[in-house]
Parts: sequence; structure tokens; C-alpha cells
Amino acid sequence: MVKIKYLIAKVLIKLLNPPAIRNSQVDRTSQVASGSHIVNSYMKRYSYIGNYSTIINTEIGAFCSVADYCLIGGAAHPLKWVSTSPVFHSGKNILNKNFATHDFIITQRTIIGNDVWIGSRAIIKSGVRIGDGAIVGMGSVVTKDVEPYAIVAGNPARLIRRRFDDQTINALLESRWWEWDDDKIKANAVYFNDVQEFVKERTL
Repeated sequence: MVKIKYLIAKVLIKLLNPPAIRNSQVDRTSQVASGSHIVNSYMKRYSYIGNYSTIINTEIGAFCSVADYCLIGGAAHPLKWVSTSPVFHSGKNILNKNFATHDFIITQRTIIGNDVWIGSRAIIKSGVRIGDGAIVGMGSVVTKDVEPYAIVAGNPARLIRRRFDDQTINALLESRWWEWDDDKIKANAVYFNDVQEFVKERTL
């Protein structure tokens, strides 16, 4: 009975809070969970976005894992003007009012590499680049670019450590395994729980 109630609750959440996707492309193998809001973005294959996340003007690579309640991208405000309000620059805004139409880039493109894991409630500033294989800890606020295979966490996010040594990182980056077709990935999947064996098999 408990299991049935749980399944019914999950179905209701999905039906009552479907993801909102506008002007975006999501690969057919990828998934966007309930309540998430995706605008002007695209996501490559076998990636997913958890519940109630907001993704704006962002490119997400393949095999990425974005947890619940994350915010990636979003609008900027002019810091060196008289006012930070959007009513003083060009473009539509939530207030439906423009006192002036000064040029201002509201959102910069945010780039999330391949095989990136972003923890729950992380915030990633617009214009930031997250390298392939990187991990962003839960609750982190990322304001600067993150190198490939780096683990960052905190507010503001700082480097905790790198996942592997430089030689291994370079081998993984050179492999570009996330671009392999499904058959090649399946044939090599046996090595995916052993990085050194994966690298060794590629060099044979």
C-alpha cells in the first residue's frame, strides 16, 4: 500500500508540475524533471536536469547530471550605471516599462561541459564555463570558470581538489568518450569503473 501511494504521489507531481521548456533543444535521450524551467538552452545526449531547476541561456554537454533546485545562467544587471534596474536598458523586462533603451547584455552564454555533475541547490553565474568531468558541490555558488575534472564547492566556490592526476585527466580529455556512438560506449563500459584500466585499454 505504501509503495502504491508513493507511486501515485510521484505521478501527480509530474502531472501537476511539468517542466517548462521554451526556445530550447533537449536531446531525445535526455530528461528534464518536474517543475524545471529551461529557456534559450540546449542539452546534449544522456544528460538530465532534476526537479525545480532553472536553466537560462546555457549549453549543457553530454552525460551531465544536474540535481534538484539548481540555478544556471540568468540575467545580469548594470553595476556601474546610476541604477541597476532593467527599466533603464533596452529589451523587455518584468516591469513592462523602459525609461531608456541603453544597450546592455542581459545574459551571457553559460557553458557546461560533458560529464559534469552539479549538486543540489548549486548556483552558476551566467557566462561561466564548467570544464568536462568537473563536479560542483551542493549549495555552491560558482562565479568563475571551473577547470576540467576539478571538484569545487562553497560560496564562492573554490577548488577542493582534482579528480585525477594530470596524466589521467589529459588521457580522458583526449579520449572524448562522450562523443563515441552508443555501440562503442557499450563495448568499453566494462572499464568505466576503473579509470586506469580505461586509459590502459585505449593505449593498447
